[in-house]
Amino acid sequence: MKRDGSTTVVYAALGGNLAIAVTKFGAALYTGSSAMFTEALHSLVDTVDQGLLLYGMHRAKRPPDEAHPFGYGLELYFWSFVVALLIFSLGGAFAIYQGVEKIRHPEPIQDAWVNFTVLGLAVLFEGYSFGVAWREMRRRHADVGMWSALRRSKDPSTFTVILEDGAALIGLGVAAIGVAVSVGLDEPRADGVASFAIGVLLVGVAVVLARETRSLLIGEGASAAFLARARDCVGRDERIACIQDVRSLQIGTNSVVLAMVLSFRDGTTAEERDDAFDTAYGRLKSALPSLTYVYLMPSRGGP
Repeated sequence: MKRDGSTTVVYAALGGNLAIAVTKFGAALYTGSSAMFTEALHSLVDTVDQGLLLYGMHRAKRPPDEAHPFGYGLELYFWSFVVALLIFSLGGAFAIYQGVEKIRHPEPIQDAWVNFTVLGLAVLFEGYSFGVAWREMRRRHADVGMWSALRRSKDPSTFTVILEDGAALIGLGVAAIGVAVSVGLDEPRADGVASFAIGVLLVGVAVVLARETRSLLIGEGASAAFLARARDCVGRDERIACIQDVRSLQIGTNSVVLAMVLSFRDGTTAEERDDAFDTAYGRLKSALPSLTYVYLMPSRGGP
């Protein structure tokens, strides 16, 4: 079965992070580098995160039932919020603790070349994973900048990978600087400072991710572009005087509930109203593939 873009992004991140985590842990144990251990933990958390995202994507695809008549699409947002909590606690908070301990009790790094080798390989893996997610995001939101695309996106699997891998690439650079300063200037505390900085970075990413997924989890409307297109589809019918009200709810990555209250022109017959509703419904479903549920209602007191 062909995977969609989001699933490909998550699988690419999962494979890369798993390979990186194993090599980083081995290097950290061999060299005793605190920054490398922090980076290994970061990659391990990222690997678990991708697994949770895949689980959430699987759960979100379940069909509607009596208990959940609109389906389970929101479950992906829940697991994305869990991912944010893991990045904050197991990633960021522990990295800060590890950095503080290394600053208080510095130890020299042995065989720093191992660290640099692993960091270089990690950049390649993380760069590939980041590139896959970046291309998918640009494909969907080519008309705006990346930050606006992240804010606009309703797909937490893609923007989570971008945030995680972006933080990972920055963290790898920080870890490399920490190891270089520690070895070159014989200042082992620099390794702890690097760990602390990586932890702060992860906490920041977790806060951004939690804020974005929270908005989706508690009920976020469809994008402005989506609603504008929906209004255009319905408003072109000459029998409709105006669209009095529009309400929408994003209930999944590619699933939207839309409700519209329509006011008809004077003299419109009941048969014409019924035909206008059918026409509007067909136009909406044709123009907006992610539109799962449509509710069209006449205004009170209208013709």
